[in-house]
Amino acid sequence: MSQTIDSVCIIDDDTIYVNLVSKIIELKKLSDRVLVFNNGKEALDFFLDAMTNMTSKNKEVPQVIFLDLNMPIMDGWEFLQHFQAIKSKLDTNINLYVVSSSIDSRDIDRARAIEIVSDYLTKPINIDDFERIFTENK
Repeated sequence: MSQTIDSVCIIDDDTIYVNLVSKIIELKKLSDRVLVFNNGKEALDFFLDAMTNMTSKNKEVPQVIFLDLNMPIMDGWEFLQHFQAIKSKLDTNINLYVVSSSIDSRDIDRARAIEIVSDYLTKPINIDDFERIFTENK
C-alpha cells in the first residue's frame, strides 16, 4: 500500500503499543512521520503551539490522531474537551480516533457522541483497520 498521509499522531502512554503502531505505520508505508505524545497535555501543548505559530508548525500538524483514554497528567477525555475548542483554528483536516482497551459501552457511546471523534477503536487494532483508516483519510 502506498503512503496516504503525511503525518500521524499517537497520544498514548503505553510504550509497547506506541512502538507497535509506529512500526506498522512504517512497514506499511502509511505515513512519513509519526508524532508521539505520552499524555494529553504534551499533545495539547503541541497543538496550541501549532495554532499560534501557523507558519512554522502548520506542516507538522497531523492528519490522523490516535488517542488513548487512560493516561496520566491529562487523560484522553480532558484532551478531547480542550482539543474540541481549538480544532477549527488549525488549518488542517484532522481525523481523530479514540483507541482504547475499554469495551465498556458507556465509553464507546460517550466518545462517539463527541463531534470531533471519527470513530472508537478497541485495542489492539489490526493491520486491516490501519489500512482502512489511512485509505479513508487520504
